[in-house]
Amino acid sequence: MTMVILNLAAVLLYSTAGVILFRQLISKQGGWTGKTSILPISVVAVLIHALIIYITMSPNDQWSMGMTNAFSIVACAVAAIFTILAFWRPIENLGVAVLPAAAISILGAWLWPADTQALVAPSKQFTLHLALSVTAYAFLTLAVIQAVLLRTQERRLRHRAPGRVLKALPPIQTMETVLFLLTGVGFVLLTLTLISGAIYTRSLVGVTFTFNHHTVLTFLAWLIFGILLIGHFFFGWRGRHAVHWTIGGFVVLVLAYFGTKYVVEFILS
Repeated sequence: MTMVILNLAAVLLYSTAGVILFRQLISKQGGWTGKTSILPISVVAVLIHALIIYITMSPNDQWSMGMTNAFSIVACAVAAIFTILAFWRPIENLGVAVLPAAAISILGAWLWPADTQALVAPSKQFTLHLALSVTAYAFLTLAVIQAVLLRTQERRLRHRAPGRVLKALPPIQTMETVLFLLTGVGFVLLTLTLISGAIYTRSLVGVTFTFNHHTVLTFLAWLIFGILLIGHFFFGWRGRHAVHWTIGGFVVLVLAYFGTKYVVEFILS
């Protein structure tokens, strides 16, 4: 009964914050006044979400890292980082996608529990690798949502039809600055994820790298984001270049983990 209440409360809070945010965007109300009505709700939702994950995983000697659990963990991290950064950066508009996705992730993990075969024995190396990878995913998820908004904003402005929602967005220069901030932090964390993954793999099977689909695709995503940042800082890439490379890198990163897990858990099982 306790888990039912916690799940329903978190879903309701995420959904409420998302609806309030969307209504504020429609009415072009933003800034700090808009944040004060959203972020406290988001903070409570994230705390309950984290508690749900802790209760679900902590009693077990092995952690279930099946697809729905993994999605819930990543969504919680995205919502947490979004909430923290929104206090200092103009990214509250990203909540239109972040908050509903977090609510869906809770419902998914609750209604479709992860496969009990997808178990991982927790260790210091694995815990560090998991924390880095989830945080990297979170920053890069926010970056790709920002990229989509930026691309839509540019198209609308080019056709002189910004629309009510996009009129509430910050200027394009601010949007690009935030995009590369999120991408840069995500890239650094992804680099640390690859290093910690190599350390964990060596402690587990005695080799530094296992060249499977997950590893190869993760390296490819890392390379794409690296090229994007080099292109931006040395060649002035922005606008469509930045958006396309960000989306491309994120798609490869999603395929690296969730695509691989889907094949293993649902097609090959």
